[in-house]
Amino acid sequence: MRAAVFLDRDGVINENRADYVKSWEEFVFLPHVFEPLRQLAQNGLLTIVVTNQSAINRGLVSPETVETIHRQMCEAVSRNGGRIDAVLTCPHRPDENCRCRKPEPGLLLQAAERFDLDLPQSYLIGDAPCDIGAGLAVGCRPILVLTGQGRKGLARLKAHGYDGYCVATDLKEAVDLVLDNHR
Repeated sequence: MRAAVFLDRDGVINENRADYVKSWEEFVFLPHVFEPLRQLAQNGLLTIVVTNQSAINRGLVSPETVETIHRQMCEAVSRNGGRIDAVLTCPHRPDENCRCRKPEPGLLLQAAERFDLDLPQSYLIGDAPCDIGAGLAVGCRPILVLTGQGRKGLARLKAHGYDGYCVATDLKEAVDLVLDNHR
């Protein structure tokens, strides 16, 4: 069994959009994301993106377009020395009550089975309470980043009494925490 670093997409790797990312042209990498992704690759940690993409079932974007966006994201990361080993996507709206939409643990459990992961030794980096909830549900070590929705998310987590997670300014600081603990 091995450890992985799960990453949310919107707000962690790229900018959030109120109207959803519906094309590659709308996908904007956050500043300084390539260096931490390169560090994860250099340290042999599996890097898996787990992302809620309800725009698919809302009819705003096709599954094929989302796959194309993810392929182009992975290619850009690779060109910059990083690696994304897999992208797992939940296409469901919140009202569909599926098991794969974070904070439900379905995407993480799928990845654990597919890659033979040690979830308690793995990390989840996200910018929203649903990310932290999914990580806690499977015993991962969750880290909330303050990019994207992170500042609002931190206030909501505190208001609801969540604990068992770390807070980092951005992906770079979160990866530094992972690497400090993983070595």
